[in-house]
Amino acid sequence: MQKILIIAYYWPPAGGPGVQRWLKFVKYLRDFDIEPIVYVPENPNYPINDSSLEAEIPEGIKILKQPIFEPYKLAAIFSKKKTQRISSGIIQKRKKQSFLEKVLLWIRGNLFIPDARKYWVKPSVKFLSDFIEKEDIKTVITTGPPHSIHLIGLGLKRQKSISWITDFRDPWTTIGYHKKLKLTKSSRQKHKELEKLVLSTADKIVVTSNNTKKEFEKLTNKPIQVITNGYDGAVVKTELDKKFSIAHIGSLLTDRNPEVLWKVLGELTKENEAFKEALEVRLVGVVGKEVFASLKQHGLASFVDELGYLAHTEVLELQPKSQILLLLEINSAETRGILPGKLFEYLNAKRPILAIGPEGWEAAEIIKETDSGLGLVSNDESALKNVLLEWFELYQKGELRLNPKGIEKYSRKQLTQQLANFIRWESS
Repeated sequence: MQKILIIAYYWPPAGGPGVQRWLKFVKYLRDFDIEPIVYVPENPNYPINDSSLEAEIPEGIKILKQPIFEPYKLAAIFSKKKTQRISSGIIQKRKKQSFLEKVLLWIRGNLFIPDARKYWVKPSVKFLSDFIEKEDIKTVITTGPPHSIHLIGLGLKRQKSISWITDFRDPWTTIGYHKKLKLTKSSRQKHKELEKLVLSTADKIVVTSNNTKKEFEKLTNKPIQVITNGYDGAVVKTELDKKFSIAHIGSLLTDRNPEVLWKVLGELTKENEAFKEALEVRLVGVVGKEVFASLKQHGLASFVDELGYLAHTEVLELQPKSQILLLLEINSAETRGILPGKLFEYLNAKRPILAIGPEGWEAAEIIKETDSGLGLVSNDESALKNVLLEWFELYQKGELRLNPKGIEKYSRKQLTQQLANFIRWESS
């Protein structure tokens, strides 16, 4: 088999969507005559752990680990909540930031470029240079964010005769939170220079959306392949919730707070007694304080079932039971190309998806293409109310169901075949 080296930060026992993409690729690459070797940190500072994912690591996979210096562990000393991260907690969870949080955010944005895992780059290049030589590895793949992982690939490309593929699970300088990092002009320029250097030096580039591909094509002429996230395995048949359940899976922080949805749901509970009796809003994952405040403001606090973070195995059981699956994105031009990993598991669950996000959102286009639900622009209150009433009437009749089409191309195994073909593909 052809050996490839995959360099990643997120790996089991890390939880969340960032780990699942390459865990699943690794699971299936051997089926396409590629032997993956994985390089990850020995002592990472993962914000969420999900030990259930460790069971999915294929037997016999070689996993290399080296220590990493994590500045976030030091930052936690100053935080009231030890688990809060500068990267997501301060950037997204609060509208009002303390003076200390503002200072930490400035440090995060301007002293840790491209991110706080930058201190893993030099020792990793040194360690992996010898390993690549010894194992005769010809292909190296780096996956980010964190985008400092790509700098490891850059260092190895400069030293070794390898094919280097970069995988961008999210954009770099156009990601929504980038504007909130309190970057100086020179820091902003440094990010852009590093981004262009990585894109122009890599041999091939993988992205998760067409929007990101179009964005990167302006910065490089290297081959770019869109390989989305996906779903894995068949859904276990289960009984639907008795309640008219609207479930959101994953972090729901301040910027994604769907004020218009809470407003409409609040109105419907006042106008429709049957709707009031049946409604349940189920939230799985980290939920921001502002979200709970909005729910309370619109009289929905008593309808909320807050489950917190669940293991991925539990999430897979919950999704097909829900009457409606909720997909949310920040209403911004920069987020049009963001395709949340949960979208594809939602497709596989075969429950109606209610997507609320920016105009031209690529996720909404996929939902329409597959007949999997409805995508609405964030401020379309009238359309939102109409669809909720329509789906509620179908729920009352026991007829709220759909038959999505063409979702097979998003199965993890088919996506891995695309990846294997791209690894072997040689540009003319």
